[in-house]
Amino acid sequence: MTERRSCEGQRIPQVELAELRNGEVRHLLSSELCAGRRVILFALPGAFTPTCSTAHVPGYVSRLKDFRAAGIDDVVCLSVNDPFVMEAWQRSEKAQGIHFVADPFAEFTREMGMAVDKRDKGLGVRSWRYSMLVADGHIEKMFIEPDKPGDPFEVSDADTLLRYLRPGQPPGSAVLVLARHGCPFCARAEQALRSRGIAYDIVHLGEELTMQGVTAAAGSARVPQIFIDGELIGGSEELERHLAR
Repeated sequence: MTERRSCEGQRIPQVELAELRNGEVRHLLSSELCAGRRVILFALPGAFTPTCSTAHVPGYVSRLKDFRAAGIDDVVCLSVNDPFVMEAWQRSEKAQGIHFVADPFAEFTREMGMAVDKRDKGLGVRSWRYSMLVADGHIEKMFIEPDKPGDPFEVSDADTLLRYLRPGQPPGSAVLVLARHGCPFCARAEQALRSRGIAYDIVHLGEELTMQGVTAAAGSARVPQIFIDGELIGGSEELERHLAR
């Protein structure tokens, strides 16, 4: 397979892209995305496709706060799809903090040298998977997936870019809270996390979660149950002791 070359040090291609705003298609030049700003752009093969939906986009959603703290003005997800599909995918992913932009005719993708033929998958011309940091229209850094068969996902993830932006600093922990609306102990746990600026995901009973699910995950039929980086911490008191270390 032909090696895809980095475009570091170059300006991004000046082509027309599209997005959906308030139900209307808006055409914008790629230069508008990055003029006077530091922007992360990550490109992927297609909306609603497996790796894109289960790992690539969710990773950037989870690190959005860290990117903002590192001085990033916008995080752009680009794919060779139409803007209606991109907007529907954004809603499906609950990724409102990410800027979903369509490259409907693969013009940007071709100019970047990242077009790939996915006819064998029923997709046509799509983008190779990559990410880049763009400063005022100039490409500062690129992370391009290696040329391997299939759909490699090794270096274009959010954590790789975050390590570039903040060398030597570990990424924030992944925190999940299983809770119930109106539970004072759950509110106490959330306050403990918020007061330390720790981002977390929360799932409430009744929202695709039952107490049976809580018991299966935590071995206890009570809430809250807090998990940090895959480790069960416990309830609000256990969380406070953990954070006080």
